[in-house]
Parts: sequence; C-alpha cells; structure tokens
Amino acid sequence: MKQIITSLLETDLYKISMGQAIYHQYSDYKTTWTFKCRNTDVFFTPEMVEEIKHQIKLYCSLSFTEDELEYLNNISWIKGSYVDFLRLWRPRFEDFHFSTDDPTGLSLETTGTWLNTSMYEIPTLAIVNEVYFRMAYDYKKLFRSFKKRLADKKKKLLNNEYSIGNFSEFGLRRRLSAEAQELAVRELAEVTWNRCSSNCVGTSNIYLARKYNLIPVGTMAHEWIMCVGQGNHRHNPAYSNYYSLNSWVKEYGVQNGTALTDTITTDCFLRDFDLTYATLFSGVRHDSGDPIEWGEKMIAHYTRLNVDPANKTLLFSDSLNFEKASAIYEHFKGRCKVAFGIGTYISNDTDEKALNIVMKVTRCNGQDVAKISDTPGKGMCKNQDYVDYLQRSIDWRLEYEVNKNV
Repeated sequence: MKQIITSLLETDLYKISMGQAIYHQYSDYKTTWTFKCRNTDVFFTPEMVEEIKHQIKLYCSLSFTEDELEYLNNISWIKGSYVDFLRLWRPRFEDFHFSTDDPTGLSLETTGTWLNTSMYEIPTLAIVNEVYFRMAYDYKKLFRSFKKRLADKKKKLLNNEYSIGNFSEFGLRRRLSAEAQELAVRELAEVTWNRCSSNCVGTSNIYLARKYNLIPVGTMAHEWIMCVGQGNHRHNPAYSNYYSLNSWVKEYGVQNGTALTDTITTDCFLRDFDLTYATLFSGVRHDSGDPIEWGEKMIAHYTRLNVDPANKTLLFSDSLNFEKASAIYEHFKGRCKVAFGIGTYISNDTDEKALNIVMKVTRCNGQDVAKISDTPGKGMCKNQDYVDYLQRSIDWRLEYEVNKNV
C-alpha cells in the first residue's frame, strides 16, 4: 500500500494550536493515549495490523519542510519559537505500542511527552481507517459510492436544498482515504464558494487548507481541558475548565479563541466561563448533547453576562450531516453567528458503515484522566473509580458552590 500520511501538515489544526501552548507551558507533561474501535462487528486481521505498523513507521520518517514551516509561521497566532521547535521535531515510532489483545484484533497505545503523543492521534486514526477500508472491502467500489454520494451533496448545495451558512470539513481522522478527503474538500469548496447559501470555507486538515487556499480551522480539543485541569494532581478536577481557559488566554490573548464546553459537562463549564472569558473568546464549540438545548443555554448565558450573542459564534461539530446542520442553522440564524464542522459525513460517506474509532488521552503524569460529556458513553477512562470521583467533584460544585455567573 502506498504511503498514507505524506506530510506532517496532514493533521488537524487544533493539534498545532494546543501543541504551541503545550510547548510553552507544559513541555514536561507525560501522557498515555489509547486507541478504541467502538464498532462491535469489526475485526482487524494480522495483515491489517502489520500494514498499520508499516504506515506508522513511514509517518515517523517525516519531518516538516521549510515551505511547510513558512506556511505555519504566517498564521498570525503561531510564534517563531514554536516554529523553531517544529523544525527539529519528528515522530518517534518507539512511542507506539501494539498488541492483539483487544477483541477487535488491534490494541494500540502511545506513551511519552504530551508534546509528542498529542501529535500522533490524528495521523494514527487516518492510517487505521484507510488501511481497514482498503483491505476489508473492494476499495474501488467504495470510492465509486463515495463519489456518487458527494455528487448528490454538491447538487443539493447548488440547488439550496441545504442552507447552513459557513461550514468547514473536519473529516481527517475518519476519512475513507486521503484521495477521498481531498476530492471532497476541493469540490465542495469550488462548488459552494459565493454561489449558494452554504459555503465550505475551511478544513481542519492543514495540508489541504494550504493546498486549496482555505481557512485552516481548529483551536482546542478535550485533551487540553483534561490534561491541564487533571494532570496537575493538586487541582480539583471540577475546575478543569478554569485552569485550561486561563492557560489558553495566557498563550493567545484574544486570538485563536473558540472554547470547547463539554469536557466535564457544559453546566460545569459555564461556572468558569465568566464575563472575562466570554468577552475574550470569539465563540464556543458544541460536541455532545442536544445541539438546540446547548445553543439556547449558551445564548442565555451570554445574555446574563450582558454580552451580545449576535457577536459570538456557536460552532457545531457533533456527528453532523447537512440535514442536521440546516435545522440548527434555521433555528439560530439572526440570533448569533453559526458555523459547522462536518466530518465523517463528508470524508467517509459510502455504501458501507463508517468506523467509529477514537484515540483518547487516558493518563497524564501517572494519573487517570477522564471526560464526562453531555452525552453518556463518550468517555474512555480505564479507571471507573476515577470517573466516579470526577463526577462527585462536579456534582458537589454544581450543588454547593455559589454560581457567580447567574
């Protein structure tokens, strides 16, 4: 199989956003990341596992080119010190640990500095996904169904059957293939730009954003809140959002500011998202729970703080398709800025069911870390006792602490 990841820019932008802040503030943190396939009917054969190993070795042979570094250096919030670090940085295959212990046939973890292991998540998932679909199915047949479905999306966008305003492609981690993602990004950007009521303005894939002159999109992920808030063992984990928001503002000020709300529930997030942060951050991102309820909750929160919601962006990114996005856009348009990050529905929509694969941080500095989102079952902590402790901490705070933002 030809090399899948051919550039270190083939990652999501939020890895660079978080990477710079990790480099400047948490370079000594160490983490463990764990792969999980949530599909119960999927099995990775020994041949697939060997190909995945081979592809990761190829990925680990890459380094940033000077042209790529110059592109990053021209992004306003990226600092020269971090670009110089990336000039020296390379992935380490020694950080990857494989076994066949999992019922799916693939057990994979990475261990090492947070600086390194954070960068492995997206390329690893892209490799696993493409290897699986190329080896488990007739790839040419799948790609034909992908193109057929993409053509249908384009037609409906041009006919304004969908109306979602600005959206970005977020599908790198679960794309059918590099070929499929590039085709989708190129054609959706060409067909929608200023020609209909839905415009593909960006992609989280830095490589494709650079190639097609699109906006690279991405700020923070759950790992940021989990590691900053729970990696320091002196912190009460119910205040994870406070510590992570504070560190983000220390790094970026008013730049690069879309806050993720659901790492330890949105209700707990709102306890820390006070007037200062609500003013500094340009918007917030939804990734679990009912999107309409969440959006109404955010608008009400901005209103209580006397912050005009019309000047803030609600970015929706949870398992979206164009139909869902259209309904959300119709509900909130005129009341706030609305944007969408649409992933698997764009990058891996075929006649076969997509994989539900994730790679999550499970330990930081020798301690378990966990996510308790607005949708049950999205967490991946190995220690239920720690999850219970985190939930009790959140519950206590919500019940007994005076809410200054009400």
